[in-house]
Order: sequence, then C-alpha cells, then structure tokens
Amino acid sequence: MKVSTRMFSVGVAMALAAVLMQAVVVRAQTGASGAAAGIDASKLIDLTYDFDEQAIYWPNAKPFEWQKESWGQSAGGFWYAAARYSASEHGGTHIDSPIHFAEGKETLDQIPVSKLVGPAVVIDVSKACASNPDYRVTADDITNWEKANGRIVEGGIVLARTGWGKFWPDRKRYLGSDVAGDTAHLHFPGLSREAAELLVSRKVRGVGLDTASLDYGPSKDFIVHRVLNGAGIYGLENVANLEKVPTTGATLIALPMKIKGGSGGPVRIVVLVP
Repeated sequence: MKVSTRMFSVGVAMALAAVLMQAVVVRAQTGASGAAAGIDASKLIDLTYDFDEQAIYWPNAKPFEWQKESWGQSAGGFWYAAARYSASEHGGTHIDSPIHFAEGKETLDQIPVSKLVGPAVVIDVSKACASNPDYRVTADDITNWEKANGRIVEGGIVLARTGWGKFWPDRKRYLGSDVAGDTAHLHFPGLSREAAELLVSRKVRGVGLDTASLDYGPSKDFIVHRVLNGAGIYGLENVANLEKVPTTGATLIALPMKIKGGSGGPVRIVVLVP
C-alpha cells in the first residue's frame, strides 16, 4: 500500500548480523541444538525480492529508481562505484508500520527491534487461492491450523502462504492489472476481517503474506490493515520464497530501513530454519 515517497538509506547489514546472532543465542537458550559460535548458512532463507525495475509497487505509487552516479576508474586510478535510488515506501518486499492505517501508532523508526524478530508461523492457503484469486484467509483457516499445530504462540509472526509468489514479477498476474494507476481491477488474495481479529487476540507481532497487500485485491475499505495496524501489529507484504519456510520452527528477522516517521519501507526478511 502506498502513502508517501521517500529516499532510501542503506546500512542494515551490521544490524542484521547482530540480530541473527541474537536469534542463535535465543534458540540455544530454549533448548535448540547447535549453540555454536556461528550461523549455518544453509539454514538461512532470504524472503526478499530484488529491488530493481521489475519490483512490483502499488499501481499509483512511485516505482523503484536506481541510477549510477559514478561507476568506473576514478581520476586517481582506483575503482569507484556509487549510485542513487528512490521509491515509495510501500513496494517490493516491504513493511507496513502501524501508523500506516492507525493514527498515533508506531512509525517505522519507533518499532522496537525486539518486535522485528520472532517465531515464524506459516499458514498454507495456496489450494484455496488457486481456484479463487480473491480468496480471503478465514478464521477457520487459522483455527484449523491450530488444531493441527497448536495455538499460535504469543509474539509470533504469522505468514499466509497463498502461492502468489509464483507470479512475481508479472504485474498482470500478480496484481490483476498491469495498467499504471489502475486500482479498480486488482485481484489477489488477502486476509478476512475475522482472521485479522483472531490474530489480534493471539497477540502476534506481525502478519505477512506473499501478495501485494494484507487486504485482498478488490478491497475498498482496507479493513484488515485497519484492524491489525490499530492493534499495533505491523504488516509484511510481497514476501518471497514462502514455500521454503516450514510450518513452524523457524525464526524470522525483518529489518527495514529505519525511516524516521515512516509509514513503512523496504525490508530485508530472512528466516533461520531448524
């Protein structure tokens, strides 16, 4: 979803490494094996799409732009590369901070780092979505998942796997329309109000999915955003590679650009699997 346009800023690599190490320590303290002095790279999964000219943004949002400023041998005889980039806050793999649809709630810079890390919960609704592009995750989908896997843990980060990632970066198939500015003919899955209210009662930290919005394509009232953001729950949209994430057991880390006052921004999402 798009609200405003801002320049990006870079510099989360060191923070990501620190949080990943924290995740390993947490797993060790809770009895997980391998409390070693490092991270097994084979257990890391990147859930982030590339930011480039193909990155999908809301139809009326400013797309990602990247331009080389200096790229080659400098006058001093050494290699030097630098570029600039800009885009709307809400596009590509990104986070919706609670203020996105809830006045007075947390802006992007105000979300504690501790809320950006948590146990991943994957609810697979891809079969239902395959026959209905406007499918909305129901409360029954969630309670049925809980019957099989146990109650969603408080502080969890819930991810709905709709299967829509297979259409990225085809705008027509992913959004339902590839016409710039067209928000009237969008078709893709999302969550229902009842599902959102149930997740609020479960006291989750965040909710994400592999489509362009927490609300399904035809939504006009964006009630899911309003319910979740109103409860201080952030959203993760355009999440990649959800088919690689186990139903339970993974630790998710979502580190966004720390845009002061931001309603959202690009985010690098990774999971550490068992």
